[in-house]
Amino acid sequence: MFLPIHDQNGLRYIKRAYVNYALIIVNLLIWIAMRRETVLEQNTLQMALGFIPGTVFNGDRLDASIALVPTWATFVTYAFFHIDTMHVAVNMLFLWVFGDNIEDALGHIRYAFFFLACAAFGALVHGLTDPTSQLPLIGASGAVSGVLSAYVLLHPRVRIWALVLFGIPLPLPAFIPLLLWIGEQFYMLATDHSGMVSWGAHTGGIVAGAVLVIILKRRSVHLFDRGTPKPAEGGGE
Repeated sequence: MFLPIHDQNGLRYIKRAYVNYALIIVNLLIWIAMRRETVLEQNTLQMALGFIPGTVFNGDRLDASIALVPTWATFVTYAFFHIDTMHVAVNMLFLWVFGDNIEDALGHIRYAFFFLACAAFGALVHGLTDPTSQLPLIGASGAVSGVLSAYVLLHPRVRIWALVLFGIPLPLPAFIPLLLWIGEQFYMLATDHSGMVSWGAHTGGIVAGAVLVIILKRRSVHLFDRGTPKPAEGGGE
């Protein structure tokens, strides 16, 4: 596990990563709103808007009183709810550091589609690993995993500052921590069947991100690029 702090990668095509900012803000606002609800209300919303494999693959039905959206919509609504503070904080940190450069490479509209498509494919793979599960999947991890796999294809040699090992800050080429993290997700998918973490959502997002970034990137964007150094005055991730 590593935590990114900062990447030395500026923007080439857009001035601000408005979609990425909006995704972070929406996730945080939903998290804050959820904290104002009772535990029962939180659980009800997670059941209503989380992705439940049994309702998709096994024909199970939610009680009509909590079926707030069509079943198909939960392929993406689940990505805007989180279990706890650490869950939302880590996902949003990864999105803050890496998401702006993916939006830069794809453009605003295609990046929005990219994020939702990675979330949806992550949910699909999660569901296929346990199609009768009644537990709701929540969290942006599937979509964020797509962002990370896209980043390592686009900017593997960009230097990032990350907390590794026991919280030691180190400057590393992006491909080192990202490929190690991606490898860990596939390894855990094969070996960890506890159900505590959805490795299926992570790996599904990784695959979707790698495929979609190749299809959706601007023609002038090349894979394995060195990135653009940020100006001296800095700039938002």
